[in-house]
Amino acid sequence: MKPFELKSNMLTMSGVFYPTGYMFIMFPSEKEARDAELALEDDGYPGECISLLTPRDIHEKVARTVGGADIPMPSAGTEADTVRRYVDLASQGHHALMIHAPSGKQTEHVMDVLKDAPISYGQKYRHLIIEDLVE
Repeated sequence: MKPFELKSNMLTMSGVFYPTGYMFIMFPSEKEARDAELALEDDGYPGECISLLTPRDIHEKVARTVGGADIPMPSAGTEADTVRRYVDLASQGHHALMIHAPSGKQTEHVMDVLKDAPISYGQKYRHLIIEDLVE
């Protein structure tokens, strides 16, 4: 697993968090997030494609990207609302894994490996679409 680093290509033109080609999956605790990461690595998913985000990372790095995204008018997309959902869960102690999975096949593989994991919220960032991963 590699440390999370917010890069400019993970932001929209207005600066809101939107890491195209990544899955952002949240878990109720650090242990559950780390267990999920181990399950992926045990199944052969490369650790350099996975980052752990603590509640602090989410508050300090991801939340700040929302800034004035809704000023002067509400955003046409859902990216700011999605970040607010992450922040709300992080405030309750949830941790996240950010997984590089640009293809649909990779996304399906990750979700198959994690089918029994206690995912609290999951999103896949595709070009122009944020896809819900759990219902």
